[in-house]
Amino acid sequence: MVLGLILMNIKMSNQYSIFRRFSNLELAVELTSILNTHGIEFIIDDNSPPVDVTFNVGSSLQDSVEVRIQQTDFEKAELILEHEAEKQLNTIDPNYYLFEFSNEELYDILLKADEWNKFDYTLAQKLLKDRGKPIDKVLLDSLKKQRIEDLSKPEGNQKPWIAAGYIFALLGGLLGLIIGYFLWTSKKTLPNGHKVHSYSQNDRTHGKYIFIISLLIFPISLAIRMII
Repeated sequence: MVLGLILMNIKMSNQYSIFRRFSNLELAVELTSILNTHGIEFIIDDNSPPVDVTFNVGSSLQDSVEVRIQQTDFEKAELILEHEAEKQLNTIDPNYYLFEFSNEELYDILLKADEWNKFDYTLAQKLLKDRGKPIDKVLLDSLKKQRIEDLSKPEGNQKPWIAAGYIFALLGGLLGLIIGYFLWTSKKTLPNGHKVHSYSQNDRTHGKYIFIISLLIFPISLAIRMII
């Protein structure tokens, strides 16, 4: 059953990538209605954890609703959301909180665009331009490239999970199989839709060993328990 769920998650992850995460279903539906209008296929997932969820994700508990689209549609979807955001700029409330942001904070929004909604990202550009700050496509592309490079780096050291994985594997526990598999194969989706391994080569190698050990010991442990 576990292997079946793993294979099902692999199949889904190969077809669709996480485009946006939300804290509730209503926000996700707002986005998908726009995507649907422009003929972009999507999947809303608010139940099962995806393959590319990492063990130490900070926002996964809060942003549990995911909207997935095909990687080839990422650029098109981003442009659509940009155009939608531009339409709203003329009706912006003068008390909107971004007006209080410093230039440095607005540039941080441009750098970490994946952490902000498209409206705030577009408004940040407008505010900086209104303040006489240079904003052009070259700068925006450079910031996007820098952000991709930062997010592509492997997650921090996974020694606690590796140690736990070996312990559960040797004890014949199912957790060893699960921990090993995720350390070995887990991937994260970048803002451009591409996927990279979540962990370093060394951590993935340990994950592979943990998975193999668990795969060998778990059936034996299960058989002994059934006999006893």
